[in-house]
Amino acid sequence: MKAGIFFTGTGPILLLTSHKSLTDPKLVKKLATKGIKKFIAYEISEDMVRQKYGNHYHIILEDLHQEDDLRVLDYDGHHVFNTFSIKELGQPLYYEA
Repeated sequence: MKAGIFFTGTGPILLLTSHKSLTDPKLVKKLATKGIKKFIAYEISEDMVRQKYGNHYHIILEDLHQEDDLRVLDYDGHHVFNTFSIKELGQPLYYEA
């Protein structure tokens, strides 16, 4: 399982995915169908997400049934941005179609 913060044109969102990377072509295609055609993403530790989101994390995780699925854990950009320290984010991944 991968967790990532994606900075998009409308602000940051927090995603959980079973894809192998945050720039996996299948994941990028799914994001594009939702109007996200470019982004800056930061992979974050699943443990950190579990710690910060508690029960909400487990509820969302239970919805991941398919091998190549993804779930939005938090789409409130203000909340996502304030929940994680910039120092926790590590190296960015850039994607543009």
